[in-house]
Amino acid sequence: MRVGAIVLDLDGTLLNGSKEVSPRNLEAVLQCVRQGIPVIVATARPPRSVADMLPEPLQQLDAMIYYNGALVISSKHGTRSHYPIEAGLLAEFIDDLTSTDGDPFISVEIEDRWYSMRELDYNKLMHITTGPQTLRLEDIRTMSVSKLLVSNIDEPRVRRLTEQFGSRANIVVTDAGQLIQIMGKDVSKESAVARLCAEWGIPLQEVMTFGDDYNDIGLFRSCGYPVAMGNAIDELKRMAYTVTETNDQDGVAAVLERVLAARAAR
Repeated sequence: MRVGAIVLDLDGTLLNGSKEVSPRNLEAVLQCVRQGIPVIVATARPPRSVADMLPEPLQQLDAMIYYNGALVISSKHGTRSHYPIEAGLLAEFIDDLTSTDGDPFISVEIEDRWYSMRELDYNKLMHITTGPQTLRLEDIRTMSVSKLLVSNIDEPRVRRLTEQFGSRANIVVTDAGQLIQIMGKDVSKESAVARLCAEWGIPLQEVMTFGDDYNDIGLFRSCGYPVAMGNAIDELKRMAYTVTETNDQDGVAAVLERVLAARAAR
């Protein structure tokens, strides 16, 4: 096995149930960095949230993929790329969500700024302490946003959204169906990783990726060594090169330690 790069999801993967990086996971990742293996973080979270959760050494990794690929910052090449949902499509989503029965919670992220048309408490769902800034709905409708977040809608409505807008946007349901994350059509973790690896000259067949939820499926399809966490959804476990321990059992470190041992034995 030749591992040319490593991609790490955060929630349910590198982070344990307390939303922390364990000492064992931290040391394993840093050992890979010392061995010259590029490490990429690929998460649905915004930069401010990642900065709060990751130890400082991990904030200097080769690249950070935020918002499932809508914002990509590469320290390796000093680049920053943003792929927003255009304002016209965002307005269609909002009009649809607000024109039918129910009380959906709607908010938007724009390059590390979070806005909502009303105060929202996402502490339990997103494990954050600071909520979005409130703006008028009319103002939100005109923005080009990194990601649209929707919760408090039922499954039939999610299906209808996917049927109506799925050809023009990337719609991902996560957090056991509680959170709908909507990005631009060509925005995904896998497209961001593919661009980075093309720039670095690393074949996707040599990329090891770790994940646990639906927004990791694309990476599992495109990367040569997909690793499912023990707590991952069944779809990922069926696609995986291997299934490791859970995120509370240092599953990332368990695999990376074997990768490092194999490199040392060569």
